[in-house]
Amino acid sequence: MAGPLYRLGRFAAGHGWWVVGIWVLAALAVTVVAAIAGKPTNNDLTLPGTDSTKATNLLEAKLPNQAYGSVPIVLEDPDGKLTDADTKEAVKKATKSLAANQYVISATSPLSTKGADNLSDDKSIGFISTFLNLSPGDLDEDEANEIIAAADPAKEAGLRVSAGAYLGQEVSKPSTESSEAIGLAVAIIVLLSALGTAVAMSLPITTAIFSLVIGLGMVGLFGHAIQIPSIAPTLGTMLGLGVGIDYSLFVITRYRELLAEGHDTEESIARSAASSGSAVVFAGGTVIVALLSLYFSGIPLVRALGYSAAIVVAVAMAAAVTLLPAILGLLAERIDRLRVPIFNRDKKDDHPHGWERWARWVGRRPVPVALFAVVLLLVLALPLTEIRLGQPDNGQLPKDTQTRQAYDALTKGFGVGENGPLLISVELDPPAKPNTNKLNQFNQQQQEQQQAVEAGQAPPTEKQQQQSAAQQSFLESDASDPRLTKLENQIGKTSGVASVTQAKTDKSGSTAVFSAYPTTSPTSAKTQDLIRELRNTVIPDASDKGVKAFVDGSTAGYIDLADKIGEKLPLVIAIVVVLSFFLLMMAFRSIVIPLTAGLMNLLSVGAAYGILVAVFEKGWGVELIGLDHSIPIVSYVPLLMFAILFGLSMDYQVFLLTRIHERYHDLGDNHEAVVEGLAGTARVITSAALIMVAVFASFVLNGDPTVKQFGIGLAAAIAIDATIVRTLLVPAVMILMGKANWWFPGFLERHMPRIGIEGEDFFDQLDAQKGDG
Repeated sequence: MAGPLYRLGRFAAGHGWWVVGIWVLAALAVTVVAAIAGKPTNNDLTLPGTDSTKATNLLEAKLPNQAYGSVPIVLEDPDGKLTDADTKEAVKKATKSLAANQYVISATSPLSTKGADNLSDDKSIGFISTFLNLSPGDLDEDEANEIIAAADPAKEAGLRVSAGAYLGQEVSKPSTESSEAIGLAVAIIVLLSALGTAVAMSLPITTAIFSLVIGLGMVGLFGHAIQIPSIAPTLGTMLGLGVGIDYSLFVITRYRELLAEGHDTEESIARSAASSGSAVVFAGGTVIVALLSLYFSGIPLVRALGYSAAIVVAVAMAAAVTLLPAILGLLAERIDRLRVPIFNRDKKDDHPHGWERWARWVGRRPVPVALFAVVLLLVLALPLTEIRLGQPDNGQLPKDTQTRQAYDALTKGFGVGENGPLLISVELDPPAKPNTNKLNQFNQQQQEQQQAVEAGQAPPTEKQQQQSAAQQSFLESDASDPRLTKLENQIGKTSGVASVTQAKTDKSGSTAVFSAYPTTSPTSAKTQDLIRELRNTVIPDASDKGVKAFVDGSTAGYIDLADKIGEKLPLVIAIVVVLSFFLLMMAFRSIVIPLTAGLMNLLSVGAAYGILVAVFEKGWGVELIGLDHSIPIVSYVPLLMFAILFGLSMDYQVFLLTRIHERYHDLGDNHEAVVEGLAGTARVITSAALIMVAVFASFVLNGDPTVKQFGIGLAAAIAIDATIVRTLLVPAVMILMGKANWWFPGFLERHMPRIGIEGEDFFDQLDAQKGDG
């Protein structure tokens, strides 16, 4: 690896303007093409074989207009009632306007007989029940805005209008600009402290931004090939900034060291690309492998997040070994210009004396240090035993978003369960038929009522006539089939169900669908328990022979997702750990080092999970990060976090171990090699970790609770890894293991391919050739 990167670095340094120009053109091309083609996203929860997917497939085949449930366009009169004369006309116009929209199949007014249940008891809140001809995956932001704008007649009349369900979610994506700005500001301060000059500081920022622009553009274009989740660009921004700056910092640090050793500019660039560049490629490759391992989860949403994150990391890695060397070649020794006095210490002796004292302190007492680190990690991981996976909480989104406004209005008018209806799809064989017995009874009652009117009794009121007409229409339809009404009644009687809608059937009567509204919120553990009870007990008991019912809806979909992740998480963990083990074994020719590294990384990730559960699920300090109350851990967050963190931790692991391995090769003394390796790398690792923590933590300011979870979880994990693990546990364990660290069986040495991370063998040969010359 070192040889090709050495030549690549020298080429980039010697053709700086050409390489920079190619990157600029690439950034412009990707940005323009992505802007023209669009960047589609889709939060696809399809999971083959699950109850929710069976329900969706059944409805898409037989009742496509009902497959994605209704979308509520919520109307609230802050000063009166929707039934007031001056407001009634506005509701009528808004409903008519929505029904005429090209993307709307039907729109039912809350003031109509059919939509009477969509009006709150105090009549100040209602919603237009809207069915779209676009699925959640097909709907884009422009189309969503057009549909919402169709309800403007209500807004113009002074009503508060908001959109719920997947329509509102499409236009309720909190911006990331403030998070990015704060993360970059902290990164600038840390880089100034680490590098000492404004010019040097600007390079990691520049390469990270360039790579991020291209990476996000590619992710957007990739959305035309596969379904990219809406959170992918935000996650990509977090990773792109973090790894982009870190990778460049490692290369720049080595470049300045080589300049100080007396190498000329091009040679320093080539050697830094071959040494630190090799470490960057190895570490970045490990991150990519870990992310691509999410393929084995079998979950489309998780796979797509892994692919998109891997693209961003790959571009950042490429920028560190091509764009950065080109810029260094153009700057040469001018990299040390614009020194910042407050950060510019005397560089004559750049040996980190403070870190050397720390390293020797750890080296003198490895047993208590190792025990302390392990106990501390286990304590931090304790809350993990109570983790509960759930779905994103729309009730915690910023109050200016459509989804949050609709959520609050529906909660106020109908109860919190209105925000998470359960879609019950039913397959009937033989097909449903009208309930003739009930219909005959009804007709008999109508005849008797007519005879009573003819005999002088007062005729029914207009409202009673409307109710009778609706009852007759229902009994004449397939929806009155006794099997369906029995199922509806049993579900409606279940504890935790607030109400059940009337079923709708397809023309053949073989398929039906209705909704059940819980009494609790979509993220509540009680709602999860209700869905499991419906699936496992209520529906089987209430279903006659030939009746199959499935529970769908976003809440049910996330339960299926959580269950699937619980099944696949051990497999993904095993794959990532085994791959990492073999990569480290080939690089360091050791069995013990990759084994202990894997165990320590697992402890580190477990501790990060524990902090995540403590903050979000237990609510420890949750108000400080902009949330009103505790929420469950979004089901796919732990799985994504594991792949990301296990990969990112390799950055610091490789950087530290290469220095230790290098010193062991020179000294033959394991204890001294560990101490000097830690002393020589701790400052750079700490600076890199501070940047990564700052970038990740800044995304806590994002209004999306899921992004907050990623921000807290990743920031905590990197902080733990760079402090407890890298400066305490790793050196202590390596000192305790002694020469066993470097034990490698002879048969593996003969047959195992060698991966030279920082190119020691290559440089020995290169120096020998130059010496002969």
